[in-house]
Amino acid sequence: MASLSLTQIRGSNSVTEFTRLRLKTQRGRSKIGFLKVVGSQGQNQGEPDLSVTVNGLHMPNPFVIGSGPPGTNYTVMKRAFDEGWGAVIAKTVSLDAAKVINVTPRYARLRAGANGSAKGQIIGWENIELISDRPLETMLKEFKQLKEEYPDRILIASIMEEYNKAAWEELIDRVEQTGIDALEINFSCPHGMPERKMGAAVGQDCALLEEVCGWINAKATVPVWAKMTPNITDITQPARVSLKSGCEGVAAINTIMSVMGINLKTLRPEPCVEGYSTPGGYSSKAVHPIALGKVMSIAKMMKSEFDLEQYSLSGIGGVETGSDAAEFILVGANTVQVCTGVMMHGYGLVKKLCDELKDFMKMHNFSSIEDFRGASLEYFTTHMDLVRRQQEAIQQRKAIKKGLQSDKDWTGDGFVKETESMVSN
Repeated sequence: MASLSLTQIRGSNSVTEFTRLRLKTQRGRSKIGFLKVVGSQGQNQGEPDLSVTVNGLHMPNPFVIGSGPPGTNYTVMKRAFDEGWGAVIAKTVSLDAAKVINVTPRYARLRAGANGSAKGQIIGWENIELISDRPLETMLKEFKQLKEEYPDRILIASIMEEYNKAAWEELIDRVEQTGIDALEINFSCPHGMPERKMGAAVGQDCALLEEVCGWINAKATVPVWAKMTPNITDITQPARVSLKSGCEGVAAINTIMSVMGINLKTLRPEPCVEGYSTPGGYSSKAVHPIALGKVMSIAKMMKSEFDLEQYSLSGIGGVETGSDAAEFILVGANTVQVCTGVMMHGYGLVKKLCDELKDFMKMHNFSSIEDFRGASLEYFTTHMDLVRRQQEAIQQRKAIKKGLQSDKDWTGDGFVKETESMVSN
């Protein structure tokens, strides 16, 4: 293992840069040296500490811009950092942007109300948008500029490529040269270019996923997160394969394959492009319960099969409030990603998220994220176990209602009451 000296990092004012360089020397395939989320050190007493350190990457809070339109270019990613987001995941890039051709309209919304209502609250959002259609060179230049201007902030590149080892290796090499802090691998886009074995076409095939993860982790020198598709029977299977194949983290979930609806006047599906449509990815608050279930399942699997100090879990799905985020953390997430929420409410949403999460933490006297991460996992069990627990509880309640059976059951607390309890039987 190579070692780093102070001379090697002199000239960099970034603790993050030192951490990233150290990870490069330590990463290998052994996973030794990756950090668990740390507690609230140096924080004013009484004020909850939202900072997290995941896979050696320090963030001021657990809120991460999810890959998509909110990370589409330098301007919006800069704004995200300025507003205070813990980290930014850029929109997914590939080697050849020329093959990415988007259509308009590409979004459809589900509102709480009658079909076609324009006044109801948005509860669901569908997109048929592809990955970044901007030239890779342009995106790489902007990644580099962002890291130069924000050396202490975490920038994560989302990447996706065809079933081609050389292409994956070239993409990783070129992206890492910009100084990005980690990679999120898009194994989960539910629409667009499945014929090229991209996105969910890989995430839904565990044999293919294992092979591609092997290529990626043999090349990458920064932490790698595998982004999971929910469009699969058992999401723990690809999550397990990703971690065993070298990934440091898992992110879940990407959007759910859906048909948003049919216009009952025109009889055409939405979003309607020249009279036609295609199934797309469903997001927003309506998917939150589904996402919680998937993240809970992954977290329980990770807890039982992996060393949690070496791996991380990022929760995604319908986060618009601090309470939404708290739920993901309670079922085991280290970080929480927001994408559609930013599209609807703006980049300033992070301040509301932080304030509301702090309010939750104060209510329970939690001083750090680690104080409650995964705290609700133990309360998930099987239906058979629920039946057993309820039967036992019913018997206990019946016993209490019947009262004491004899003098030998006296506790000494209230002789009259205990005696009357026996008489009533």
